[in-house]
Amino acid sequence: MTETLTLATRGSDLALTQAETVREALSTRKREVEIRRVETRGDQIPDELIHRLGRTGAFVRALDEEVLAGDADLAVHSLKDVPTEGMDDMVVAGVPERAPSGDVVVNPDGLGLADLPSGAVVGTGSLRRTAQIAAARPDLTVKPIRGNVDTRIEKLLAPGLQAEHERRLIASGEAAALTAEAGGEGSDTKTADTGDDADANADGDDDTEADEASFERSVEEWFDSLSELERSAMERSVDVEYDALVMAEAGLRRSGLYDDARTTRLPREEFVPAAGQGALAVTATDPDVIEAVRSAVDHPRTRVAATVERTVLAELNGGCIAPIGVSALVRGEHVHTRVRVLSTDGVEEVSGTRDLPIRSHAGAAESFAADLADRGAADLIERARASVETATTGADTGGDADE
Repeated sequence: MTETLTLATRGSDLALTQAETVREALSTRKREVEIRRVETRGDQIPDELIHRLGRTGAFVRALDEEVLAGDADLAVHSLKDVPTEGMDDMVVAGVPERAPSGDVVVNPDGLGLADLPSGAVVGTGSLRRTAQIAAARPDLTVKPIRGNVDTRIEKLLAPGLQAEHERRLIASGEAAALTAEAGGEGSDTKTADTGDDADANADGDDDTEADEASFERSVEEWFDSLSELERSAMERSVDVEYDALVMAEAGLRRSGLYDDARTTRLPREEFVPAAGQGALAVTATDPDVIEAVRSAVDHPRTRVAATVERTVLAELNGGCIAPIGVSALVRGEHVHTRVRVLSTDGVEEVSGTRDLPIRSHAGAAESFAADLADRGAADLIERARASVETATTGADTGGDADE
């Protein structure tokens, strides 16, 4: 008899993709896995800033409650969204092998953060990224952005594509008028596109030469050449025009959009990722399910690194209300760990690196975090907490944006 397990997940495309990887890993000839879509608190308040929902876990608890109620056997989350406390009734049964955990800049022209002009508008859904951008480029303007990965990229691309479309329509109309006028005088001027009939109205200026180079195709041919993502962006109305976005590489890759977006990786030494970024967590309560998940999907090196990161975050008591980056990489018998705690404006920071012994990685992580707290990290976190509690606007933690 075939066993059937029910896997709870959010309903976004990215969440479903993540759930599908877990489903495939768990499915065998004797075990089937069904996916159950669940709406979470974060989904129910799409315009609310996540860090103002009161605690980490806006995208997590509703899924775990399905497991606790017996309506699902397990749930899959982005690990960085899973709280470091208040999870006593659930077990993180599996942490699959991690995707790339760093951040990238997304820009239509492929510009990196250092290449953006002063005053450029950068969109992010993270307090951590906001502070890190401010520290690296205080001359940039950082504005919050929400939505799934594809939604955010569409918001970035929309203004440029719409402007390009308008330019082509205008040029096409002018070309048609010139062709009609020339036709009345017996001219055989071409009508294929702006590039073909630019000579009919050329005055030798640079704009005409640019049109010749840019509009070698008709408006219809240009539109047909766009990707599905770009076509969707053409239909999107945006309130804020962004010059670039800072996002998690993992989210782009899992969404299948990494190759469609022009990205530049940010240095991990400066842009330290969030604890658990790029990793997934599979939660359960039933001992048999826990064992099945652990044997099928758990990746020991990823679990060690994630344990170190989450232990540091828990010890610092930062949650989602402070700009904290924690990155751990397993290197032989040690876990190379980097932590960066910033003030919300990116001006002040406490940071450090340490190689923790892998055999006592959790305890060593606690000690490392305690040292950072004593050096001033605790004060920065407390000030960030006070700032968030009194703020009326700001950036969210982007639980639906990254992975």
